[in-house]
Amino acid sequence: MGATPPRSPLAPDRFPDLPDVAGVELAVASAGVRYAGRDDVMLARLAPGSTVAGVFTRSATRAAPVLDCEAKIAGDDRAGAAFLVNAGNANAFTGKAGAAAVDALTGAVAEAAGLPARRVFTASTGVIGEPLPHERIRARLDTLTDALAPGGWEAAARAIMTTDTFPKGAGAQVEVDGRTVSISGIAKGSGMIAPDMATMLVFLFTDAAVDRPVLQSIVAELADRTFNCITVDGDTSTSDTLLMGATGASGARVWADTHAFREALGMVMLDLAQQVVRDGEGATKFVEVTVTGATSRSDARRHAMSIANSPLVKTAIAGEDANWGRVVMAVGKSGAPADRDLLAIRFGDILVAEKGWVAESYDEAAAAEYMKGQELRISVDLGLGEGRATVWTCDLTHGYIDINADYRS
Repeated sequence: MGATPPRSPLAPDRFPDLPDVAGVELAVASAGVRYAGRDDVMLARLAPGSTVAGVFTRSATRAAPVLDCEAKIAGDDRAGAAFLVNAGNANAFTGKAGAAAVDALTGAVAEAAGLPARRVFTASTGVIGEPLPHERIRARLDTLTDALAPGGWEAAARAIMTTDTFPKGAGAQVEVDGRTVSISGIAKGSGMIAPDMATMLVFLFTDAAVDRPVLQSIVAELADRTFNCITVDGDTSTSDTLLMGATGASGARVWADTHAFREALGMVMLDLAQQVVRDGEGATKFVEVTVTGATSRSDARRHAMSIANSPLVKTAIAGEDANWGRVVMAVGKSGAPADRDLLAIRFGDILVAEKGWVAESYDEAAAAEYMKGQELRISVDLGLGEGRATVWTCDLTHGYIDINADYRS
C-alpha cells in the first residue's frame, strides 16, 4: 500500500484516557497480514457471564466474518467471549476460502482462550477480494493470549486501523444503582463510510450486567442515532461490524429503561462516530447537517443525507464556497417531500435563503468568511411538519482521490 496519509487536521489532540472495564482483557500483535512493522491484530477476551450484542452491514456482499457473527450473535450461554480483529484484509468476496479462514481462526482462538467456538467473533477490514492469510494470524495467537491484560485501549485502536490517520477511542463512567459503571470503546473508519447499521468496525465494552435482548435493543437503537447518521463518501462497507460486550463485573444491573446508562453509551457512540467523520479520507472540514420541518423524522434524515452525500455540496465546502444552490439541489433530489417556496437555509447562524429565494438579509461576504472555518453547520427548514434529523459529514478534497487511487498499490 502507499504511504500513510498525514494526520487529519480535524483529529483530536490526543487519544483519550479510557476507563478500564472489569472483565475485559486486550492484546495486540503484528501478524504481517498486509502491513510491515506494525501491530495489525487485536484480541479482546470477555469474562464468563458476559453478554454480547451486535449490528452489522446490510450489504448484499457482506464479508465472511460478518456472516459468521450474524449466525452467532443471538447466542446467550454466558461462557465468556472473544473478539479477534485484523487489519489489512477484509476477508470479503473470498468465497469458500473466506468461510474456511473464519472457521480456522475461531477454532484456534477458542482453543487458545479456553472458549467455545460459538463465542468467538471475528472482524476483518482492508482490501476486498484477496484471501485472508489466516495462518499468519493463527501463528500469533499464543502471543496474543499470553499478553491479554486490562487496558491497552490505544494500542488496540491502532492495531485495527487501515487508512485511518489516528486511533479512535471514547469512554464514560456513570452511576447505576449506586455503583460506578464503566464504558469504553474503540473504532476504525476513514473511507467507505455510509453506514447501514454502524461504522466500519466498532468494539464497545461495559462492566454493567445487561441481559442480551436488552443490550441488543439498546445497541441497535443507539447505532441508528449515531453511526447511521454519518457519511464520508456515500459508500457502505462489506464489513461494517459493531460488537458490544457487557461483563456484569460491576454488579450494576441495566434494564431497558436505565436512562443514565443509555445516555452515557449514546455519548460514547456519537463521539466515536464523529471521530470517524473527522478522519474522513482527505477531510479538512467537519460538517453538521440539520433538517427540520419535515413531514417525518425519516424524511428529514433522507433530506439530510442527500445534502451530506452530495459531491457538489461537499466540493463546495472544500472550496469554501457558500454555494447554497447546491443545497437546494440536494433537497430537491432526495425523493422526500419538499416545497421550494417554504425552504429556509442557513450556514451557521447566517440566513441564506427563504421562501424560494435568497434572503433579503443575506451577506455573501459573511457567508464566505464562515465557510473558511473547520467546523461548519448547514441547516434547512422545510416548513412542512415536525420531523427533524441531524447527520454529520466532511468535505470532499483531492486527498480522497490520492488515498483511494493508491489503496492497493
